[in-house]
Amino acid sequence: MLQKVNFLPGFNKQVTPTGAEAQWTGGDYVRFRYGTPEKLGGWDQLGGDNLTGAARALHHFDDNAGIKYAAIGTNRILYVYSGGQYYDIHPIDKTITGCDFSTDATTTVTITFPTPHGMSEDDIVYLDTVTAPPGSGYTDADFEDKKFMATSIPTATSITVTMGSAASGTTTNVGSCRAQTYYTVGPAQELGGFGFGTGQWSGTASGPATTTLVATIAADAGVTSVTLTSSAAFPSSGTIRIGTEDITFTANDTSTGILSGGARAADGTTLAEHTLGATITNISSYVGWGDSSTEEVTLEPGLWVLDNYGTTLIALIYNNKCFSWDSTISNPTGTRAAVIAGAPTASRHMLVSPVDRHLIFLGTETTIGTSSTQDDMFIRWSDQESLSDYTPSATNTAGTQRLANGSKVMGAIRGRDAIYIWTDSAIFLMRFVGQPFTFSFEQVGTNCGLIGKNACMEVDGTAFWMSENGFFQYAGQLQSMPCLVEDYVFDDLNSTSRNLINAGLNNLFGEVSWYYCSEDSNVIDRVVTYNYLESVMLKKPIWYTGSLPRTAWEDSSIYAKPHACYYDNADDVSYDVVGNTDGITIYYEHETGTDQVNAGGVVTAILATITSGDFDITQKRAAQGQLLGAPDMRGDGEYIMKIRRFIPDFLTQTGDTRVTLMLRDFPNDTAASSSLGPFTITSSTGKVDTRARARAIALKIENTAVSQDWKLGTFRLDIQPDGRR
Repeated sequence: MLQKVNFLPGFNKQVTPTGAEAQWTGGDYVRFRYGTPEKLGGWDQLGGDNLTGAARALHHFDDNAGIKYAAIGTNRILYVYSGGQYYDIHPIDKTITGCDFSTDATTTVTITFPTPHGMSEDDIVYLDTVTAPPGSGYTDADFEDKKFMATSIPTATSITVTMGSAASGTTTNVGSCRAQTYYTVGPAQELGGFGFGTGQWSGTASGPATTTLVATIAADAGVTSVTLTSSAAFPSSGTIRIGTEDITFTANDTSTGILSGGARAADGTTLAEHTLGATITNISSYVGWGDSSTEEVTLEPGLWVLDNYGTTLIALIYNNKCFSWDSTISNPTGTRAAVIAGAPTASRHMLVSPVDRHLIFLGTETTIGTSSTQDDMFIRWSDQESLSDYTPSATNTAGTQRLANGSKVMGAIRGRDAIYIWTDSAIFLMRFVGQPFTFSFEQVGTNCGLIGKNACMEVDGTAFWMSENGFFQYAGQLQSMPCLVEDYVFDDLNSTSRNLINAGLNNLFGEVSWYYCSEDSNVIDRVVTYNYLESVMLKKPIWYTGSLPRTAWEDSSIYAKPHACYYDNADDVSYDVVGNTDGITIYYEHETGTDQVNAGGVVTAILATITSGDFDITQKRAAQGQLLGAPDMRGDGEYIMKIRRFIPDFLTQTGDTRVTLMLRDFPNDTAASSSLGPFTITSSTGKVDTRARARAIALKIENTAVSQDWKLGTFRLDIQPDGRR
């Protein structure tokens, strides 16, 4: 007899396939709409160029003339995309003239600066006004108006870069150029560890950070301030080692690289003179010979926070300075972002408040301009309609507030009627109330902190976020979200890379998605999605998972379709940086067509698939079977089920779709296709003969090639009992 096969929408990964009867257990590149599964829409590459580094923030806005911009912050460069083109607007840290070159008949070129450059390995430098080194075989055009990634940092006044071809001769300190160094953002990955792996033999720091000395310091106990090439990776207080001398410090000004407030010749070491370029090592968490480190160390990734203040882009480097870029000036794409004067110089987060327009910094400095005073729970906001005035007074609305619950601010977003602020343990609401307090603060939840700074999203007055304790939502009341894929996600989550997790909204389909790193990956390779529209309509939480990797996402609003970024750490060929070794970002427009389309029209199939739980002979007596004198079909799997044929049903179908009947007799058996399957279904297929026989059968739907699309309807199976063994 023919029997309809119906499945509940969403995935259930909390039970075995046998226990998930009438449910879907998994799939990839699928979503649910109106209760039935369908393949995701395709995506097309925008702009045709590969960007340098991993995109960590994406923000859309437009100017008064209606020109659309997409700001893309990678861990190396800040870009804007407009009119199909990319523009580098990254802020310049230092401009140094009088640099020269050295070559050694390899692809390595050493650039020597007359003063300390402050760069770290993999930082970017832009060269112009070039005179190529005579005798090297290189021309001015090989360096002029080009960006290079620093391959290594031999000294505080030199870097090496890697060219595309080897020099034809050896030269030393010849030629000349001007160098503009880019502000450091940070690494592409978030790595950590503990135990022996975080220290070195013979006693060093747990997770040692090293840099170089900017100027010679004398063997004088009164000279206690030490200027580093970069102190960003050093703690706020601790101990450093230069040569054989240990020096303590109680303050770290990362904006200047100066460590101060300590003492020379610490830990019984001897005073010594240290010359420019000497190596400095952080030994603040000392590990003795052969001892294991007991503390956990995490190197935070290079992140951006992006927002717009009207037509001005506001861009914060995570735990660093904040910059602005005005889209209304003449030739804006030929102008770089610049530091906001008077603003804090070290903050964990930033946003512009709605309506009242205050620029708010979270996890920021208690003393503006002194990065060593950064307090991870401290909030500071500007005077209304000002980007530069942050000092509270009787005549302005600038102010400060320190949150009480938690150890650090994790993230914040604007909501419909409040700003949501998460610490690592709680959620707060920040509301504009006017003078004299400007903003009110209310704690509305605890034990629900944000797992990573971008793991939150607000939709129509409801905030959704991922915590270490599961998924939560707030719409006037804190609620834990029921989730039938929760164990699957959290058991396979790389929690060290938590700050790479990012939430994205696709309002075209009512989806909130979280993109994350799986347990064995340091780059994003998984996604979990909550469909809030389907959940409300069907009065059942609808969740599904997949392997779509996206490092940043922006919903349709300024642009008609959602946009997103993909990071490929295995490909270093970017369009704008010579010697890039930090991977590339590809920028996509989503919900277009059926496939992935990259630059040059390269088309790749999106291989969507979905698999059901097992179904077996029903327990219930079939009324029609009684009339025909057929035997009772009782017992879950007691009788072997025989499927003679099935009648496919797709609401929509483009190209072919493949259907597989996955058979097993016992729950611990490995499911295998029926002997005649898999079956290729076309839009004209009426029925399919199967000869399938098993106690339990699962249904698998997939597509295998380009230009294929499908939305499932209701299949019917011709089944009958066929004995007990």
